[in-house]
Amino acid sequence: MKNNPLSEVFGFPIENESQKANRYRINKLCPFGNIVPNCTKDKASDPLGVCSINHGENHIITCPVRFREDWLIIEEAAKFAFPKEALWTSLSEIKLVDKNGQSAGNIDYVIVQYDNQGKIVDFASIEVQGVYITGNLRNAFIEYIKNPSANFLWESKNYPHPDYLSSSRKRLIPQMLSKGGIFKAWGKKQCVVLQKSFFDTLPTLPVVDPEEADIAWFLYDLMLGEDGMFHLTLVDVVYTEFDAALNAVIIPKPSDISMFIDVLQAKLDDKLSSSPDTPKTILNDL
Repeated sequence: MKNNPLSEVFGFPIENESQKANRYRINKLCPFGNIVPNCTKDKASDPLGVCSINHGENHIITCPVRFREDWLIIEEAAKFAFPKEALWTSLSEIKLVDKNGQSAGNIDYVIVQYDNQGKIVDFASIEVQGVYITGNLRNAFIEYIKNPSANFLWESKNYPHPDYLSSSRKRLIPQMLSKGGIFKAWGKKQCVVLQKSFFDTLPTLPVVDPEEADIAWFLYDLMLGEDGMFHLTLVDVVYTEFDAALNAVIIPKPSDISMFIDVLQAKLDDKLSSSPDTPKTILNDL
């Protein structure tokens, strides 16, 4: 397979060979509001500076920090959670515990509404979920960094691609069950930030009006601008109730029962035909 899996490296499309892009690559900088100026993905000393990968016509965000561009995700979430005139701000990496004091994990962001005296009036959660990658992305990144070029191509049997199933089963669903369940019990709104291509792999969720929603799913994509840079763009918001959304995601739709019976029958036929002993039945005991 001959292709290029790298879309953005240290914040810039690999086609961007400007002086600024080269400076970010040389110094391993992050333009998206990381906790430090440098990229820290995977390893702080040797970061995997890939923000997004190519997958077909899509540019798939692999790093959750990439969603911080212009802090659009916080602004849009506040529009859902609070009245238009509200005073609000955001707090990051807030530890959440259950009734027994056991950790339910950290919330990516909590947006808080406060009054003129700085007292909290309301709050809501924001969970940001990038996409897990299968295949070897680091090897492609290492080769590119050796000689950055817009014409970079990568040939590998272990080609990187998004793993949507693991992203939902190993990360998104457990978060909804633990942290989301607590916020639902408190009667607080929840915001989930995903890329649209990821959301499209989930089961169809029953939607409600924004006023009735427990959860707002904010769906973003990367759009190429006139400046030659990809920009985080809100493309849709889906409003759901917590229980209905959770059930749709975690409870699979059953197939036709006859299909399962056919599998059982084939297994039984194989077992009976290969068994050296006469099967013992109720009639044998009579």
